[in-house]
Amino acid sequence: MIHPEEPYYRRRIATAQITTVISITLVLFLMGLMGLIVLHAKMLSDYVRENIGFSIMIKDDIRESRILEFKKSLDLQSFVKSSEYLPRDKAAKKLMKDLGEDFVEFLGYNPLLPGIELRIKAPYANRDSLSLIETRLMARPEVKEVFYQKSLVDAINRNVEKISLILLGFSGILLFIAIVLINNTIRLSVYSKRFIIRSMQLVGATEGFIRKPLVIRSILHGVISAFFALLMLMALVYFALEEIPELLELSAPVMLIILVAALFILGSFISFGSTWFAVRKYLRIRTDLLYT
Repeated sequence: MIHPEEPYYRRRIATAQITTVISITLVLFLMGLMGLIVLHAKMLSDYVRENIGFSIMIKDDIRESRILEFKKSLDLQSFVKSSEYLPRDKAAKKLMKDLGEDFVEFLGYNPLLPGIELRIKAPYANRDSLSLIETRLMARPEVKEVFYQKSLVDAINRNVEKISLILLGFSGILLFIAIVLINNTIRLSVYSKRFIIRSMQLVGATEGFIRKPLVIRSILHGVISAFFALLMLMALVYFALEEIPELLELSAPVMLIILVAALFILGSFISFGSTWFAVRKYLRIRTDLLYT
């Protein structure tokens, strides 16, 4: 015979479990959102740094075949992201487009030298590395002059460092808040089962037997919450790409896979740890304290 209050208690247990999953899902969603922001900020900073480059002016008496050989040798260097050869006429067209005037017609000749536009990989986009690269380039017999914006490099690196520190600090604070919120949610869930835990102890159940189903259920809640958090993040990313398609260029599949794995691990690990210590507390607490 079913006790009249049994359906009521079943509903309360189900409601508590759903509340726990929703709470953990929201916290993991915020963590995932922060992770996306950090990843895209890193990709954006690398993108900006890799647009820092050198304008290499070639001497007037160097043959084109030798310039192309020089370009090929540059492409083999570890610090080079990309390079583009600009012959005289192409350099003139580019400058005319920037100026909005036909200076060749005004002067009666093309004063520009052939050149190579060099883009540097992000790890080398700092003052010391760029100075060494400049010295190496100037040592080549084909090169007449090398230009790059030193003040822009310093400004970009300073801003990137500031933004990185802010994001790192905010991520640490958010991680702490996430752990505290998930821990409190699970502790409340275990608190509601404290009398069941004590009843099982009184009939002779071991600590491992009592703890096992609670820990497994908690880990399952963490995995389910991570899954729902990822669905929410995917929906957010989809709408963001619809509005800003350029964000796709800043996406790195490997980083996104790491973020997905991190959310599942974070949800499972925090749920496991919180449940373990909460159950341990009520396994060892005095009976009179169960009512407080």
